[in-house]
Amino acid sequence: MRRARLHRSVMGSALLASVALIGCGGGSERGAATGDSAAAAAAAPARSDGGSLVYVSNEDTDNMTVIDPRADSVIETVLVGKRPRGVHMSPDGKYIFVAVSGAPKGGPGVDESKLPPPDTTKDGIAMVDAATLKVVRTLPGGLDPENFGVSNDGKFLYVADENGSTVGVVDVGAGKLVTKVPMGSEPEGVTVTPDGSEVWVTSEGKNAIYVLDPKTNKFVDTIPVGKRPRSVAFLPDGSRAYVPGEVGGNVTVVDVKTHKVLKTIPIPEVVKGKPAKPMGSVMAPDGKTVYITNGRGQTVTAINTANDAIIATFEVGARPWGIGISADGKELYTANGPSNDVSVIDAATHRVIKKIPAGGSPWGIAISK
Repeated sequence: MRRARLHRSVMGSALLASVALIGCGGGSERGAATGDSAAAAAAAPARSDGGSLVYVSNEDTDNMTVIDPRADSVIETVLVGKRPRGVHMSPDGKYIFVAVSGAPKGGPGVDESKLPPPDTTKDGIAMVDAATLKVVRTLPGGLDPENFGVSNDGKFLYVADENGSTVGVVDVGAGKLVTKVPMGSEPEGVTVTPDGSEVWVTSEGKNAIYVLDPKTNKFVDTIPVGKRPRSVAFLPDGSRAYVPGEVGGNVTVVDVKTHKVLKTIPIPEVVKGKPAKPMGSVMAPDGKTVYITNGRGQTVTAINTANDAIIATFEVGARPWGIGISADGKELYTANGPSNDVSVIDAATHRVIKKIPAGGSPWGIAISK
């Protein structure tokens, strides 16, 4: 199957050959747009056939790697702003939104008291035109935005402000921050339910999900989950949610209608001598499997949603965080920060097919439809 895909990709070799591959990430590097220009208007889309692309945010190199999954090759590197992390597509596929931040990078083992002050002028959500791969504007997103959710109609963004313990509501069309809604400490993952009726926000500090009503922009419920929840993945029908807890070493299953915890799934504590740290999550298109990245555990865990049993936990790369899945559900992509690459995994066999060089410290992954 894989060989057939690569042979078919030869038909598109002229497109790939037209793009010069340079540096560790490959592809040419486009700068952020500073205004309308003839060059931006004339820029050709990365894929003229409208096919799927994989977008990877690179936290340490201020750019985004664009991968063509037909041959799993880098075709472009796009400057988007400082310290890009969360990355998501607009529902219509016209834009890629990327959270950028002027706050210095901290993390485990870093004495944050010795870090330089943040440059808040660099904070926001970069809005990248998917056709031209140009940053058309940077939306306000609060202080040090890390991740966010996109409303189902694409009109609003819900941005986690970890430092301010709020969620910012951004009107995309108006380019304005409508309001900031206070919540529990360290908001992180933000995901809109499939029917668009709720926005779920993880609070790392309170070990809970805060449920926002987008009609009123008020929190209506709080759901206790595992320690340090990082993301949320919903079944396609919106009936259940899966919430990885990094410190808890587990995944909490929640009934979306009642907001009640149904089950807690422990993730294997040690894989090849490394502890599992459940972080990112993605649901298969058919809803039969949810995949969880395990950070420093260097693995991904596949869970059968029919019975919430673990199918397998398999090694993918160095500290995988962001994860995406192809529209046909056949391939997974993980962002491996320490090794500056992206793993391509066959979802059926759980084998790494290829590792693709990206930018510095790849963080998030978005895949166009």
